[in-house]
Amino acid sequence: MSAYSVDVNASDFQQQVIEASHAAPVVVDFWAPWCGPCRSLKPILEKLAEEFQGKFILAKVNSDENQELSTQFGVRGIPSVKAVVGGQVVYEFSGALPESEVRAFLARLIPSPADALRREAAQLRAAGDPAGALQKLAEASQLDMGNQAVRIDAAGILLELGQTDEAARLLDSLDADAQAGDAVQQLRIKLGFAQNAGGDVDALRARVAAQPDDLPARYELANALIANHAPQAGLDELLTIVNRDKTWNDGAARKQMLAVFNLLGADPLVALYRRKLASALN
Repeated sequence: MSAYSVDVNASDFQQQVIEASHAAPVVVDFWAPWCGPCRSLKPILEKLAEEFQGKFILAKVNSDENQELSTQFGVRGIPSVKAVVGGQVVYEFSGALPESEVRAFLARLIPSPADALRREAAQLRAAGDPAGALQKLAEASQLDMGNQAVRIDAAGILLELGQTDEAARLLDSLDADAQAGDAVQQLRIKLGFAQNAGGDVDALRARVAAQPDDLPARYELANALIANHAPQAGLDELLTIVNRDKTWNDGAARKQMLAVFNLLGADPLVALYRRKLASALN
């Protein structure tokens, strides 16, 4: 029996869960022997309890044998997991989650030692010290090698510094759940613009000024402007391409405008340029 994973019943619940939760978080797993999803979740919780080495205690409650406890804690279906801190339920989930989601649940309960360094990195980044921010994130990574948020933060800074290859490597190293997150999707869009921004903005402006119908140069200029944090100017160039030739390069300018909209999110520019794009296409 692990020191970090215990079977609990009604007779010792007060001691093993309520009282113990004042010293460390207690994760209570309500399960039953006949429950298939319980058999999937239970080994994950036991593995993580051992891995976390006392940062939380796993208390396993057979709900069939402890129906009063199940009723008391509002268990309507199993597996049902309740996180207890200071004698109170603070977080919970139902059903068998994959390990990555259980880890995310625990991350809310048990702050990573890397979190303080991430905050320091964010402050340095905001103060205009990206090199210092990257150093803090490197220290954070040493403390918590599997911390996906640290890698995402670092990739964002690397993109701002124009180190696209290193940013891409970090993004590619993320697990599937992190890859699907909004923050990574945003960075992927930024990376795409940065990788397509092959020319100097001033030189491209000169090319376009000399040959206004040079749509490839105008498209390259748009990407360079967006990569250099001038999205409105880039959208103007893309809109010009749409107005001149809607079908150019299989509608590349329209598609790129949609990508910029995704990048900008709730920015007021999105609504404005959506209207302009709709007008240009009609």
